[in-house]
Amino acid sequence: MLDSHDTPETSPSSSGPALLDAFNARNASLIILATLAGVFFIDWAQAILLPLIVAVFLSYALDPLLFPFDKFKVPRPISAAIIVSLVIALMLSASIPLQREAVAMLDKIPIAVSKFKQTSAQAPAKEASIIEKAQKAAKEIEDSTSDKKKRTPGITPVRIVEKPFNVQAFIMGGASAALVMVSQVFSSLLLVYFLLAVGKLYRRKVIRISGPSFERMRKATHIMDDFHHQVRRFLFVMLLSSVFVGVFTWLTFWLLEVEQPGLWGLMAGIASGIPYVGPVLIFIGSGIAAFVQFGTFDMALLVAGASLVVTSIQGNLLTPWLTSHLSSLNPVAIFVGLLFWGWIWGPIGLVIATPILMVIKSLCDHVENLRPLGELLGK
Repeated sequence: MLDSHDTPETSPSSSGPALLDAFNARNASLIILATLAGVFFIDWAQAILLPLIVAVFLSYALDPLLFPFDKFKVPRPISAAIIVSLVIALMLSASIPLQREAVAMLDKIPIAVSKFKQTSAQAPAKEASIIEKAQKAAKEIEDSTSDKKKRTPGITPVRIVEKPFNVQAFIMGGASAALVMVSQVFSSLLLVYFLLAVGKLYRRKVIRISGPSFERMRKATHIMDDFHHQVRRFLFVMLLSSVFVGVFTWLTFWLLEVEQPGLWGLMAGIASGIPYVGPVLIFIGSGIAAFVQFGTFDMALLVAGASLVVTSIQGNLLTPWLTSHLSSLNPVAIFVGLLFWGWIWGPIGLVIATPILMVIKSLCDHVENLRPLGELLGK
């Protein structure tokens, strides 16, 4: 028979950590499941979310252009229609000469390939490596066994015939992809018009929903004002930086007599919106194009170095100076964001990854429960 002091009892001090561990494990599991569901939903709803997010960012970038119309009391639907029409006209007018330069560049790709083949053929033959010798020996063994199978009586050899390249199927597949892209661009521009036309409608609705107390509405107003300022300023800086890189890349390549300088300026301007990855791609691509055109490594290094100087000025001087009063992101967060959004949405995801991170950072700075995440994203 056990005494009272021998009876096992569960003290509050011993049960507290166990309950806390179970609670933390349950919360962590819910967070992981919610994150996985969110990633799956973002990937599944790409056809809807991608044009929507692009339209929201474009509306933020174009909204300051409507201020002169607002001063003269021009109705928002009319001023929004004028701005969107000017953007479409600018895109169409710039696409004609750029299309010619793009076709000329594509025509030179077979010439570049043949030139590299001739260069490699004229190069002295190198001694085969161990892996190449092993592959050659395995190929000889496979050929000998296949010859024996052919000489075996009563067995019909099987010959695998590769299906020829179907040009019609390739064109139809490309046409369907182009049709989807055109429809998404049209949807984005139409949504940009509606967002510009309604103005501050949704902003007022969000503030009204945050009520009913005056204190909550005032806090929501402060959050929305700072959110709009941060995002609009950041998108304006990105637009200005892209124009800077595009114009100076075009001017530099034109002075160096690089072919298709306008197309290179456009690609450099778009790639400047992709931190770290974009300038590297332009550096490598312009160097290869210069080597194909001039045939010397000196000109290839000069052209590639010129593109690197332009992007370095933009990345190390212009952008930090313009974004000195904005919430800044640390390089690790930017790189991880590029990996994630590039994996989810491809090249367009790389372009809009930084603005999305900027929006998340601005939101986390004002929501107390999300401030740890904002601290991880910031410098």
